[in-house]
Amino acid sequence: MKHLLSIADLGRVGIEGVLRLTDSFVEVSERRIPKVPALRGKSVATLFYEDSTRTRVSFETAAKRLSADTMTVTVGTSSVNKGESVRDTVETLDAMGVDALVVRHASAGVPFQVANWVEASVINAGDGWHEHPTQALLDCYTISERLGTLQDKRIAIVGDIKHSRVARSNVLAFSLLGAEVTLVAPRTLLPPNLERWPVEVSTDLDAVLPKVDVAYLLRLQSERQTEALIPSLREYTATFGLTRDRSRLLPGEAIVMHAGPMNRGVELAPEVADSDVSVITRQVANGVAVRMAVLYLLLSGDLEVPVDGS
Repeated sequence: MKHLLSIADLGRVGIEGVLRLTDSFVEVSERRIPKVPALRGKSVATLFYEDSTRTRVSFETAAKRLSADTMTVTVGTSSVNKGESVRDTVETLDAMGVDALVVRHASAGVPFQVANWVEASVINAGDGWHEHPTQALLDCYTISERLGTLQDKRIAIVGDIKHSRVARSNVLAFSLLGAEVTLVAPRTLLPPNLERWPVEVSTDLDAVLPKVDVAYLLRLQSERQTEALIPSLREYTATFGLTRDRSRLLPGEAIVMHAGPMNRGVELAPEVADSDVSVITRQVANGVAVRMAVLYLLLSGDLEVPVDGS
């Protein structure tokens, strides 16, 4: 596999392969010196046309732990501000011999187009409302780590589904691994057409929570909304927020997830986010190991990891 643009590029077998690779890189990340020479001599560039903390830093950390050289292109201080096109920017990086380009863009499909323009491997780090495949992989890994498997697990994805690339990638990944997914949101925050989505849909969070193994909260993405889709934040929280009282509806072994950044007190109460049922910080930690696995797979083509330093 040369690129990772969509979860569909992997399928169930590919996802399971990445998760197995991640086991080895979790072990590396827990070492006193969390580094292996697996990608020494390779170079990874991050090109983010949208703001990011977790994903960008996670990819950079992953590349450095694999001993790859890293290059961060800050769009705000690059030639993009002089009118340079995406194509010219990525072809310039490609001409410098970059081996992998990690691309985030506000427009759906841009990483797919970039893959047609460059020789480097391209990783989609989020394209508009479309997909965010490595987030889905780290979420699958985190659920498997805590619950053992996704097969037959019941997962509720709650909140702003309409504007969420995380929701789209997660629905596909969770379903491929055998989970039953329910979307919970006000009608105004659901995509206009869910015909091909392998999901159930509900507008009643209180009815869904007692039946789930995973409650996955999504951020209200006000920056992507061009119209008023909810009456108020207070009313949204009252109906769709995972408040402290509402969290008591969860079964005993259920976990709470969030891709971040959180609007604390809106989609998720601070007491719940910081409680034992939350695996949010574990998602962040696992994100580095998963992205190490993705970079290693794309740039070495190997399913066996030289974690002993060889």
